[in-house]
Amino acid sequence: MFRNLVFIFAASLLSFSVAQADVTPEKNDDGLYVQEWFLDSFLELSDDLEEAEAEGKRLVVFFEQKGCIYCKKVHTEVLSDERINKFVQDNFVVIQLNLFGDREVTDFDGDVLSEKQLARKWGVLFTPTIVAFPEASELSDEPSSGDKIAVAKMPGAFGKGTFLSFFSWIKEKGYKEGDHFQAYVSKKIPELRESGLLN
Repeated sequence: MFRNLVFIFAASLLSFSVAQADVTPEKNDDGLYVQEWFLDSFLELSDDLEEAEAEGKRLVVFFEQKGCIYCKKVHTEVLSDERINKFVQDNFVVIQLNLFGDREVTDFDGDVLSEKQLARKWGVLFTPTIVAFPEASELSDEPSSGDKIAVAKMPGAFGKGTFLSFFSWIKEKGYKEGDHFQAYVSKKIPELRESGLLN
């Protein structure tokens, strides 16, 4: 009897910890869904890039907007998966920008612009758009705009498998190895299917 009670209690704790692992995003003052671990920085992107590398991580910028159903999907259907959330959190520094926002951002070339001006400069038309950058040590000494140095962009919301593969491809520097992203995803299909992330 006592052994059964211990088992039930242990099972209850396990189910509680699993439930607690679910990630529930909050909304910020701009009405954007946000993860608590997103970087709250001074938006001086060169500094953020160096900080990311010092932490052994890569820098990505999420452009989102209020009322965007696809942005909501990224947060409530994709990043709500603990495995994906943990992978991105462990390997990337994420800065969230508002497509129509007015906060000042300092681009990698030193231009100081509002979020919405930066979005136009970088040619960001859709939300969400995720822009990934190289490590700071890979850049030349000649300052360049973020749209020129970005290693990849993901416009739109994709399923869990494609989303995770994008971040994995960036981490593994597939863009440098000449491994096309679609070919990379194709190779990952058996693994994604087995993990239940193929959708």
